[in-house]
Amino acid sequence: MPVSSPDQLRRILESVRTIALVGASEKPRRPSQEVMAYLQGRGYRVIPVNPRLAGQTLLGEKVYADLASVPDPLDMADLFINSERVEPVIDAAIARQIPVIWLQVGVISDEGAARAEAANLSVVMDRCPKQEIPRLGVLPVPRSAPSDKKPRF
Repeated sequence: MPVSSPDQLRRILESVRTIALVGASEKPRRPSQEVMAYLQGRGYRVIPVNPRLAGQTLLGEKVYADLASVPDPLDMADLFINSERVEPVIDAAIARQIPVIWLQVGVISDEGAARAEAANLSVVMDRCPKQEIPRLGVLPVPRSAPSDKKPRF
């Protein structure tokens, strides 16, 4: 069952440091870019993922084609794509053992969530971290060296 309690959501948002944002857009008015900029402003490192923009730079970060191409350890994958397209991305996150898979508002995949949870990953579904951070009173991420430890929730 996807994470929904305020305490669990707070623990996730206080523990993750590096987030892959799948479905990142170069268009400033798109919600994915607004959320990416917001998360960066809160101290998270956000790595954009979009095959159409791969190799370009978006908000100071190199864009990668897919999760498998990102060379850095990831604490969370934030999926900003249509529900119909999430299954292979969830499978890629499972293959990489990304500890948290976050599906944005309106993005639902009960089957994908069940597979991820069976692989011992946490899943947040139909929520937005930009909305949850102020609602839960999550403080900005402290500036420190990235950790190779994978958080567990």
